[in-house]
Amino acid sequence: MESAEIRRRWLSFFEERGHTVVPSASLIADDPTLLLVPAGMVPFKPYFLGEVKPPAPRVTSVQKCVRTPDIEEVGKTTRHGTFFQMCGNFSFGDYFKEGAIKFAWELLTSPQDKGGYGLEPEKLWITVYQDDDEAEQIWRDVIGVPAERIQRLGMGPNFWSMGVPGPCGPCSEINYDRGPEFGEEGGPAVNDERYVEIWNLVFMQYERGAGEGKEDFPILGDLPSKNIDTGLGLERLAMILQGVQNMYETDTLRVVMDKATELTGVRYGDKHDTDVSLRVVADHIRTSTMLIGDGVTPGNEGRGYVLRRIMRRAIRNMRLMGATGPVVKELVDVVVDTMGQQYPELITDRKRIETVALAEEAAFLKALKGGTNILDTAVTETKAKGGTVLPGDKAFLLHDTWGFPIDLTLEMAAEQGLSVDEDGFRRLMKEQRDRAKADAKAKKTGHANLTAYREIADTSGNTEFTGYTSTEGESTVVGLLVDGVSSPAASEGDEVEVVLDRTPFYAEGGGQLADQGRIKLHSGAVIQVRDVQQPVPGVSVHKGVVQVGEVTVGASAYAVIDVRRRRAIARAHSATHLTHQALRDALGPTAAQAGSENSPGRFRFDFGSPNAVPGTVLTDVEQKINEVLARELDVHAEVMSIDEAKKQGAIAEFGEKYGERVRVVTIGDFSKELCGGTHVHNTAQLGLVKLLGESSIGSGVRRVEALVGVDAYNFLAKEHTVVAQLQELVKGRSEELPEKIAAMLGKLKDAEKEIEKFRAEKVLGAAAGLAEGAKDVRGVALVTGTVPDGTSADDLRKLVLDVRGRIPGDRPAVVAVFTTAGGRPLTVIATNEAARERGLKAGDLVRAAAKTLGGGGGGKPDVAQGGGQNPDAIGDAVAAVERLVAETA
Repeated sequence: MESAEIRRRWLSFFEERGHTVVPSASLIADDPTLLLVPAGMVPFKPYFLGEVKPPAPRVTSVQKCVRTPDIEEVGKTTRHGTFFQMCGNFSFGDYFKEGAIKFAWELLTSPQDKGGYGLEPEKLWITVYQDDDEAEQIWRDVIGVPAERIQRLGMGPNFWSMGVPGPCGPCSEINYDRGPEFGEEGGPAVNDERYVEIWNLVFMQYERGAGEGKEDFPILGDLPSKNIDTGLGLERLAMILQGVQNMYETDTLRVVMDKATELTGVRYGDKHDTDVSLRVVADHIRTSTMLIGDGVTPGNEGRGYVLRRIMRRAIRNMRLMGATGPVVKELVDVVVDTMGQQYPELITDRKRIETVALAEEAAFLKALKGGTNILDTAVTETKAKGGTVLPGDKAFLLHDTWGFPIDLTLEMAAEQGLSVDEDGFRRLMKEQRDRAKADAKAKKTGHANLTAYREIADTSGNTEFTGYTSTEGESTVVGLLVDGVSSPAASEGDEVEVVLDRTPFYAEGGGQLADQGRIKLHSGAVIQVRDVQQPVPGVSVHKGVVQVGEVTVGASAYAVIDVRRRRAIARAHSATHLTHQALRDALGPTAAQAGSENSPGRFRFDFGSPNAVPGTVLTDVEQKINEVLARELDVHAEVMSIDEAKKQGAIAEFGEKYGERVRVVTIGDFSKELCGGTHVHNTAQLGLVKLLGESSIGSGVRRVEALVGVDAYNFLAKEHTVVAQLQELVKGRSEELPEKIAAMLGKLKDAEKEIEKFRAEKVLGAAAGLAEGAKDVRGVALVTGTVPDGTSADDLRKLVLDVRGRIPGDRPAVVAVFTTAGGRPLTVIATNEAARERGLKAGDLVRAAAKTLGGGGGGKPDVAQGGGQNPDAIGDAVAAVERLVAETA
């Protein structure tokens, strides 16, 4: 039975039994504590925590999951993998233990021609929590599983919680006996390789308190509503139903290994090393394809780094197996063809996925050659010194310059018998981030304690947003926080967070910045609002300061937004939609949205593209946008089902989470997108859109920045003023400016060349005088001197080599000349063959000089270069060179 059929049967079985089918959520976790979705129940976490009302009392899904803690183990064993699918059925206060157990047994053991999976009942073993008498009784007396095939286990394997205070409960696992060829008998308590777990039933019936680990926490009591959370590993069941030894031999992974075999010529099963590489490629390419499909792009942080890490590991393993050219497209296509049976959006987005993957492959292949040479040299140097640890600065160089993820460096170093100074590497990474201020503080309430907001939501419900039709209105204060803590009142000057029962204020989201404005209480108090966020779904939190009076919970209020700001943001947001569509028209569907920010009078729009957008294309896009403005197209929004929106061709943003009902914003016959933001009523209200340019913000992702309305006009007005000033300076018309300025720059460049030529001739003219002034130091002709400030390193080198050539070859000679460039001292030192025979090496002499100058340097024995920080120490540096010559000669 193919994986797609396993998935279809699961959803069909539970839908027929009253469950609402919920599509798989994106792999991009809607949880600030997670990078990626690691378990099937993660999208349902808000329902179990009581933050959000579930869509139905019974739901089912097949959820895409990625786990990456053991990436380096993938391929080495057949049990480790990064991507998997978790089939789940969930009950929110509906059926409980007996219902969940009956459903599981029926689906697993029903004949395949009756819609089940057809597993032999006698091969199924059950584990229950050690104190769960009820579950054991159901399995034994209701289902009929013999007592000898039911085993009780402790909290570690058979008790579940989220790791934090909240819902928890005992588990019951269903295990399949794969037979004596997989080891000794005795059930899952003895051998989990033979008795492989395929389905875990979690009975959420208790509330736990704080504690450490999986077992050290108190049970506070029963939950008011008992829930069910089950998970069946699709890949594990496929392994059993397809009669193969491990998940890598199942249909969705074996085809990738077969394609890798075709591309490299190696055969699975011939050698351990190539088997490992084939498994790495199969797993990592499938995971990469699924991540890109959900909108992740390669990068150096967060989930982008996860993608880059596994993609580059897969590409390198293909090279280890003998691949010489690009291979990613063919591998990705196999995944799309196979997984597309279960996730049709992969087929729809094939071109975009290929574009992102190919760009990352090209970047890595370019870096791999140079980075491998650097690594090989570093390994050789480390071993020559008798070391076993690759220095952290070498690992940092590989990461920073060549794009080698630290994990790849660790793996490649280990193949050479070396470990890596990870602490040193991470210290350098931290220093770099600190310098670049890349460790920005967590925005808003990303990792804050959300308990207070949830309590407000539980008490008062969600905030009603009235801002689509109103810019002000009556409301009531239903929640108040001061310094993050719920408070009944706040006084003048307090920084507060206010929750209203209804509000015209737009909370930041979907790329649109929040509204600002004022909340006026009937008591006369005034709150200046500067930001609005939704830390928990549906609850708008107004952040600001009490300007006048006292604010109290329950007080009547009148909320008024800054209309001028709102309109400027709305113009920017509508312009973003137009830009998105115009870019897609120009570049194709690969120019999919990857992020945006709509602020007053300006916006930025990120989109997928492997290459820079030519200036001519950007000009055409800008013209098309402004032509749409002139057409005076109406803009309207409509709420509909997600399926209807897709049928109408509405564009959705990758990685964005949508519910069953969505808002679709349509701009005439030009654009249609899923969007919850605010917009203009007609494109004529935008006035003007000016694209300022585009740039790269990551592998395969570009960014356009633009101005809208008055801001665009002001920009063009300034540009016109500058053009007028240039016309006056060059005495020409505007259309003549490029040619005239180019001619002026050409003349300036020619003049600079002449000046440089004169400077070089002057410097080289000093060679004869320097050679004649050679000083004898223990039989060595030592030439030292300084040349005018600003002499380039290239000219200094030419001078030193010229002076060396003027001294007879049979006489040992050392030439050391100094200059100052950009306020810093610079030296080039050369030795002839006779001097080197007496042990005088240019590199050693440069290091002695540079140390005195407060810097460093190096080079070859015949010529070397160095510098420092202190130009006043040049005299001391000359003395240091002379001392070393005297000591060595």
